[in-house]
Amino acid sequence: MPITLYNTLTRRSEAFAPMDAHQVTMYLCGPTVYNYVHVGNARGPVVFDVLVRLLRRHFPKVVFVRNITDVDDKINAAAREADVPIATITDRYAAAYRQDMARLGVAAPDVEPHATQHMAEIIAMIETLVEHGHAYAAEGHVLFNVASYERYGELSGRSTEEMIAGARVEVEPYKRNPADFVLWKPSGNDLPGWPSPWGRGRPGWHIECSAMSAAHLGPTIDIHAGGVDLTFPHHENEIAQSTCAHGGQTFARFWLHNGMLTFGGRKMSKSLGNVLELHTLLEHYPPEALRLLLLKGHYRQPLDWTDTALEQSVRTLDGWYGVLRELAEVQTEDVVEPVPEIVEQALCDDLNTPIALAELSALADQARKAGTVDAKRAAKSALLGAGAALGLLQEHPEEWFKQGSQDLDPAVVDALIEARNRARAEKDFQRADAIREQLAGMGVVLEDAAGSTRWSMLKR
Repeated sequence: MPITLYNTLTRRSEAFAPMDAHQVTMYLCGPTVYNYVHVGNARGPVVFDVLVRLLRRHFPKVVFVRNITDVDDKINAAAREADVPIATITDRYAAAYRQDMARLGVAAPDVEPHATQHMAEIIAMIETLVEHGHAYAAEGHVLFNVASYERYGELSGRSTEEMIAGARVEVEPYKRNPADFVLWKPSGNDLPGWPSPWGRGRPGWHIECSAMSAAHLGPTIDIHAGGVDLTFPHHENEIAQSTCAHGGQTFARFWLHNGMLTFGGRKMSKSLGNVLELHTLLEHYPPEALRLLLLKGHYRQPLDWTDTALEQSVRTLDGWYGVLRELAEVQTEDVVEPVPEIVEQALCDDLNTPIALAELSALADQARKAGTVDAKRAAKSALLGAGAALGLLQEHPEEWFKQGSQDLDPAVVDALIEARNRARAEKDFQRADAIREQLAGMGVVLEDAAGSTRWSMLKR
């Protein structure tokens, strides 16, 4: 089954095949670790995690790199404000990011390079660019010479004039061209810095990704992914400097960009004050509900975040896990369930998660209606296989329904349920209702079934 992906560079969907039939190389721009990320920052890692899972099913090997940017002026400012060493900030928030991604079901990358660990490669790449006339030193800075790369602007589809007018371009007297961007800048004693041919300094943001990608994946990679907001200037600049540093070789064959998460139709950003911190949301909602919501829209389109949509994701998962709970005694034949062809087909079509989720929902309905043992076994296997492809339904059903019960003593809950059942048997419905209300106040939801009562936690 062929995989088709929309390539931002060519502006069309293309059949994907790696350069090396035995290996796919993929790079995803990771976080700048100066604070907790907001939930919008999680959309790319979640949707591209689904892509990596898909690629691993179709090719013998995938080398997936997601970097950590631990050199940045925002990091410097955060360390100064907290009056702590810079490493204290970067270590804390890099660890928090990894933990939050793991809770969302995002698999760790094969390689996680840090910018601070690649200074030799960064400096060497800048030296190559200077040597070949693609960069120049000026007043302690080194800048990329945009005029030296004729195809600049090809990714974003804008002219240089449009890019200068509409982007965050710093106009400095030492620049030959306002569009020229910084590869290296000087550092005072109060800032992190490394020795270089141009003096003690630190790298610009764009060169870090180019150097780390080349160090771990080579000069040309199969897929480069990130948020659409990175198309310009970050990805445009990556292409220019990487191509020029490697003698004109293609930097990335496929460029994939996820749409932004919006809040009330507006981009989620700190400047607008509408940021929802992922770390906090994960403390109040099941991680799979957040993941499900981030997959509901097609990855290339904007996705509007609402509390109602999040609550609906919880209810949807309640339904799917309810089916699995009903089929708890049904044993499937495979340890790793195969992905149903209809779900795989949707994901192979430019990662169409809305269609894949619709098919997963249909599989849940089929499992709910299955009559024979064989039909139940096949339906459960299909449901679990579809869930695994999307990183969903990864918990035991009973664990799902009892999330949030860590502060409760299950023995106390079971004793109250037993007391309620006795009251019902004795037709003392007033006491039975009172016990139900007591349990509801504890966040416990009861479900009366034939001959038994199940309980779960209200997940909010």
